[in-house]
Amino acid sequence: MSDTDVDGIDELRVAEWFSENVPAAVLPLRYELIAGGHSNLTYRVRDASEASYVLRRPPLGSVLATAHDMAREHRIISAVHITDVPVPETLGVCEDVNVNGAPFYVMAYVNGEVLHSDVEASQIPISERIDLSRRVAEVLAELHSIEPDLIGLGDLAKREDYLGRQIRRWTRQWEQSKTRELDTMERVQMLLEDQKPTQIGSTIVHGDYRLGNMLSRGGDIRAVLDWELCTLGDPLADVGYLLNNWVDPDEAPAGSSAPTLAGNFASRDELLTWYEKASGRDISNVNYYRAFSYWRLAAIVEGVLNRYLKGVMGDQEDVDLNEFKEQVETLSTSALEFLS
Repeated sequence: MSDTDVDGIDELRVAEWFSENVPAAVLPLRYELIAGGHSNLTYRVRDASEASYVLRRPPLGSVLATAHDMAREHRIISAVHITDVPVPETLGVCEDVNVNGAPFYVMAYVNGEVLHSDVEASQIPISERIDLSRRVAEVLAELHSIEPDLIGLGDLAKREDYLGRQIRRWTRQWEQSKTRELDTMERVQMLLEDQKPTQIGSTIVHGDYRLGNMLSRGGDIRAVLDWELCTLGDPLADVGYLLNNWVDPDEAPAGSSAPTLAGNFASRDELLTWYEKASGRDISNVNYYRAFSYWRLAAIVEGVLNRYLKGVMGDQEDVDLNEFKEQVETLSTSALEFLS
């Protein structure tokens, strides 16, 4: 693959930016689109000395204004990097669209395995899976213990009425991105509003916290990735979302495959116990948050489907669009079951 064959990269101008902003990089550079992302595009960048970096940019074409803010994502990761939550080191952000057609940022490359599904998870030694499970719960509790003001993120978003704001946001997302009418989505929205619990406390909320958004190795988490949905609000939203992705081996996943289907990971109850102990939070109403997370993910997946249909997802067009449609329907049905 030559440098100029990669969609979304202006090889000459990005190289010039690297030479000015990442002095350790040795030109020329090679770019490779990393598979697995359905939102912002992620590239591995190799320089002439075989050192690696990671470049993130929005999807090709027009997207919803707030969903792919590179400077915001760069700011969040830079701030979290000074805490005990593992994230890659950020190396620079470019907001000048004349360089690459869209803003982008660059961070250090972290070695580790991304467990997108049970296929990758089955390669993890069984002896490491419980340790990794515990770290997933503990790192989430650590994230939720951070006072946003202390790391410069106190003004990242409003803190109050997180669920109300999220329900309104993803209702708008659904209305803007839906490719067909789906009554279940509207029914779940109404129930979420009617049953909304009172928010207790406000923390950093990752928004997409799961094994598929982490680099792991040796039973530990090397880095938490994909902070584009991060905000301030109710930490139990992260817990509900994590549980939905933590699928027992004898259970059918609600949508795409789940890493924990490989078996020998901790149970959901163990995960909750570890989180509760590390965080000190009341988790008794977690099923509401599981329903909310299923519904929100359904809106996100519908947005991905919409972008594939518009052809703005780069060189990743060999996908079955019916799988996305079915996933949205499965997710919304699962949400309804938790609320009924």
